[in-house]
Amino acid sequence: MSDNTSSTSAAGGAAAGLGAIAGMAGMMGTVSETIKNNGGSEIASTITNALPTSTQEYISDAREKMFSRDQMRAPTIFFGMGEEKPFYVERTPSLIVERLQHNFSFFYMNYLLLTAILFALTLLISPGALIGIALLAVAWITVIRATKDGSCNIKGATITQKHASIAMSVVSSFVLFWLLANIFWWTLGSSGLLVGTHSFLRDASMHKDDGDKIEMTGDIGGSEDAFLNPTLETIPV
Repeated sequence: MSDNTSSTSAAGGAAAGLGAIAGMAGMMGTVSETIKNNGGSEIASTITNALPTSTQEYISDAREKMFSRDQMRAPTIFFGMGEEKPFYVERTPSLIVERLQHNFSFFYMNYLLLTAILFALTLLISPGALIGIALLAVAWITVIRATKDGSCNIKGATITQKHASIAMSVVSSFVLFWLLANIFWWTLGSSGLLVGTHSFLRDASMHKDDGDKIEMTGDIGGSEDAFLNPTLETIPV
C-alpha cells in the first residue's frame, strides 16, 4: 500500500514539474510576444544600428564562434575514451596553469551544457520553485488577457499593456530571484566543483593543435593520387 502511495506521489510530483516547466515556457513565449508587440524589437534594432559596423561584425562573429556547435566536444574527447592516460594529477605549477587555460577554452561549451543540465535537474526536484514559476506564469497570462485590447481599467485608472508588462517584468525579476536563489547557488557550486575537477585532471594536450589546422583550397593540378604519392615524373626539377 505504501509503495503504491509513494509511486503515486512521485508520479504526481513529476507531472507537476513538467506542468510548471510547460507553464514557464508558455510564460516566456507570452512575454517575448508582448515585448515584440510593444516595440521591443524596434528598440533592440535601434541600439544595434547605432553601433559602428565594425563593432556589429565583431559581435556577430564572436557570437557565432563562441556558440558554434563545432565547439561542443564529443563525449569520447571529453572523457578521453581510448586515450592511454586521459586523467592524472599534474604537479608542476606552470603546467597546471597551462592545462586549466587550455581545458577551459577547449571544453567551455561542454561545461556550459553541464551547468544547464544541473540547473534543470535541481529545478525539477524543487517543488516550491516549480509551484512559484507556475503561479507566475498564470499571473502573466492573466495580465496579457486583461490587456489584450491594449489597456484595461482598474478602479477608474487606465493601464496600458506596455505599463502592465513593465510592472510584471519588475515583479517577475524579484520573484524569480527569490525562487531561484538557492537553486542558482547550488548549481553554481556543484557545477564549479565538477568543472574544476575535470579541468584539473583532464589531460587534453593532444588536442591543442586542433585549432591550428589549415584548410587547403584551390587546384593542386593533376590528380589527388599524384599529389599524395609523387613519383619521379611528377616531382619538378
